[in-house]
Amino acid sequence: MGAFGHYVAAHFDTLKLEFWALFVGGVANGLLYGMIAVGYTLVYGVLRLINFAHSEIFMSGGFAGYFVMKALVGTSVPTGAASVGLIILGIVVGGVVGAVMAVVLERVAYRPLRKRNAPKLAYLISAIGASYFLFNMAGKEFGHIAVSTPQPYINHAVFHIFGAPVLMYYIIILIAGVVMFVALDRLVAKTRLGRGIRAVAQDAETASLMGVNIDRTIAITFIVGGALGGAAGFLFAMGTGVVYTMGFVPALKAFTAAVLGGIGNLRGAMIGGLILGVFESLCVVFVQAAYIDVVAFGILVLVLLVRPTGILGERLGRSA
Repeated sequence: MGAFGHYVAAHFDTLKLEFWALFVGGVANGLLYGMIAVGYTLVYGVLRLINFAHSEIFMSGGFAGYFVMKALVGTSVPTGAASVGLIILGIVVGGVVGAVMAVVLERVAYRPLRKRNAPKLAYLISAIGASYFLFNMAGKEFGHIAVSTPQPYINHAVFHIFGAPVLMYYIIILIAGVVMFVALDRLVAKTRLGRGIRAVAQDAETASLMGVNIDRTIAITFIVGGALGGAAGFLFAMGTGVVYTMGFVPALKAFTAAVLGGIGNLRGAMIGGLILGVFESLCVVFVQAAYIDVVAFGILVLVLLVRPTGILGERLGRSA
């Protein structure tokens, strides 16, 4: 047994606890990436374009949750059922605001171009313009300094997994992420609305001939993706606070997750998010924190080189 083996044997219990703490944190971050990535995947599935303003939808959910928590909590620290209720309310408000922002974007930035059969480049320019406008408007209205979201007591509680101490904040993300993704997966796979979304994703013209309302289906797709992005924004803001730039890096990582899992595939988006989140978290042991983002985008380049279609590589219209 070499020096490394002796070190592992001597510190096995400590390393085990550190591993589980990092793993749970990585899964929680991965679920956040996956929730944001779903927005990219849904829009790409039905329109074959990337909604580059999705980062601002995520930001809007964070700010909405912040203002709700600030209005209801102030400087107090709620406990018990009130604490849980406030978190649920924040998720709902973040999701609703994200959905509203998404449908407004669809109406203003994308639908007029679709009606005119504009080239794909026009969609890209419109998306970047909408993102830039919302980004700067948020900076002007809310300031350029990050502020902390008022914290319910439950966020700071400690939960033990295999003996490793884990903040309840991560458990909240795990529960919320799993519930929302399972609900979305069932919605798309089993409901009439989901069949309409998959039909439009596979062949919009044929779906229209079969009676599917294309405009309504696309709008609902934006609403669903925006709701998950806004809810993720609130969950993210509970841990880091809010600032007008908060959506940039998480959205880029979520795009990486969507490509990693297979752009246009809902389950692929969540799988890609989980892989990226866990990989990032465990890399902290070997890589300086400043280089974690480099690792994430290195994964994106590697996936594009080796398997451009991602792990699952299916379009939304062909998945169930």
